[in-house]
Parts: sequence; C-alpha cells; structure tokens
Amino acid sequence: MASEHRLSYWAQVLRERAESGLSIRAFCQEARIHENVFFYWQRKLREKAFELTARQKETMEINLVPQGFMEVKIDSQTTQDQQMPTSSQIRIECGRVRITTDSAYPTNRLALLLKELVQL
Repeated sequence: MASEHRLSYWAQVLRERAESGLSIRAFCQEARIHENVFFYWQRKLREKAFELTARQKETMEINLVPQGFMEVKIDSQTTQDQQMPTSSQIRIECGRVRITTDSAYPTNRLALLLKELVQL
C-alpha cells in the first residue's frame, strides 16, 4: 500500500512538472527535489506503466476467445490414417464428435452449433 501511495505521489509530481513548462532541472530546483530522485521515480513509473500495459495485453488476448470456446492447437505431424481437410474446409473434432464444413459456412451458425453441442 505504501508503495502504491509513493507511486501515486510521484506520478502527481511528474504531472506537475509537465504542466509547469519548466525544465526538469528548473522544476527540481524550485520544488527542492534532487534531480537523481526525480529521474529514479520517473524510471520507476515508466516500468510500472510497462508492466500494466503488458498485463492488460495478456488479459485482452485471453478475452479474445469467447467463453465456451477454447484455443485449438494444430499438430504439425499427422498420422497416415488421418485425412487432412482441404484448405477450404473447417474440421472440428471433440471426442467422438466431428464437424467438417466448407470455409464459406457462416461462422455465427457454426458458433451456435458448437454452443448446442457443448450443452449436450
């Protein structure tokens, strides 16, 4: 909690410096802040912003897959007895259920079909 408070305080200091229009040196002299301390907290805030951005990106990528669906990994090695669909086909297998359709099949209808199958 104290760390968050310090980050918040220094974020405000950096905003004030930006809004003042003064150089960092002039602002630090006026505010009686050592320049090295100012640069330390500027770096800390940038690192924290980077961490938050990276975490948000991960969350966004996870949320791209609608609930009830899962990521499909395609195995590059296939056995001889498996028939590979053509590039214009979509093939979904889950246990004993297999769905093969033309790639032109409406995705919203396919999503509804999959939703129904999941509920069975």
